[in-house]
Amino acid sequence: MMKRVLLLGTGPTSVQLAVILKKYAHCDEVGIVGRTSVRSEGFFSALERNENRLQAHIQNQKDESMQGECSIDQVFCGYETIKGTWDTLILSVTTDAYMDVLQQIDTGIIRDVTCIILISPTFGSNFLVKSFFHRLHLNVEVISFSTYVGDTRWLTNNPSNQVLTTALKKKVFIGSTSTSSETIDRLDRLFQQLGITLEKMRAPIEAETRNISLYVHPPLFMNPFSLKAIFGESVVTKYVYKLFPEGPITQNLIRDLRTHWQEIMNILNKIGIEEINLLKFMIDDNYPVRAESISRHDIESFQQLNDIHQEYLLYIRYSALLIDPFSKPNKEGKYFDFSAVPIRQMFVNREGELDIPRMPKEDYYRIKIIQGIAKYLGLSSPTIDKFVDTYERKIKEVTKAHSQKRLSNAFVVQRFHDDVQMICEEIDQYTN
Repeated sequence: MMKRVLLLGTGPTSVQLAVILKKYAHCDEVGIVGRTSVRSEGFFSALERNENRLQAHIQNQKDESMQGECSIDQVFCGYETIKGTWDTLILSVTTDAYMDVLQQIDTGIIRDVTCIILISPTFGSNFLVKSFFHRLHLNVEVISFSTYVGDTRWLTNNPSNQVLTTALKKKVFIGSTSTSSETIDRLDRLFQQLGITLEKMRAPIEAETRNISLYVHPPLFMNPFSLKAIFGESVVTKYVYKLFPEGPITQNLIRDLRTHWQEIMNILNKIGIEEINLLKFMIDDNYPVRAESISRHDIESFQQLNDIHQEYLLYIRYSALLIDPFSKPNKEGKYFDFSAVPIRQMFVNREGELDIPRMPKEDYYRIKIIQGIAKYLGLSSPTIDKFVDTYERKIKEVTKAHSQKRLSNAFVVQRFHDDVQMICEEIDQYTN
């Protein structure tokens, strides 16, 4: 296992993972492959100029384990050009591209794979990839992380052979289709060297539910306030995590956050997965708040509280994080402005097309998949439906307003029917 590892994707995450694998995993060979595009051209050119050398830098000295330099053994420009034998594939592309990437790889290469690792999957991604291999009559271990281990970006604004990791998580969740996984044991030892705890879940879908983006991104981004800011209708900067009018957080948004979480919990109940205490997950596994703001008793008993009490606590949670409560105040008593994360606006991408930022572009795929699963299971999802309708109406409106410009496919209203169908086929097998 993990002797010959191929990284699928040429973003900053793949560069950082390549350095980690070379530094700690003692693989015989590590390769990297990506699609041919204007965006990836800078990466491939930098690799060629630097004789396949990759460099990972860190912002904080405490993350020293992520720092390093390595030579990549094989580089493939285009998924159809992959050659050789690879026992492990690491999918490090956006979740909506999983099937597109796997379908481009020669079946002969796919047949040699014994394990595939999903670095940043969404709810149902493991079922999707498992279905892909099932249709080829292949029994492959599919491993899901809850999320990528940190925050990694290009060292400069442009794709190159160098990345910068600015933050590292203390814990991530992981699950495998194999009940006894040697690969997870090996990954556990590797992550111990990075100072990161790997919490093993009973099933991959459980790991995939431990991604905070699933619960907070749709309410924060798929609302009229945020969409106006994203599509350039706001003359002043607006902020993701601030209270109205500086940001989108209102009484109604908090209500949508709670009902959205409850609709996802209804899906978990239907397929036999343990529910998540949203407040506890937010505070214990993401960003803590001071005990003076929210008591441990309220955190632990969150699921037993009535709706209004839950919304009250969620509102307090966001209010308590307007500043970093654990930062040191300056002489004027000002703490670090933790919530000042600007809402990114639409932009012209490297292909010269008008494009939508990752948030909410990637969240659109996530929520459409969840909506499709809910419908398949016969569950009502009015809040999820509202998010989807609000977002789709907006991209149609923006498409009409910019009809003379080149637009990326992010502006196309999608069904993702094939992905939903493949996922639901596996859910049937999982629940029976």
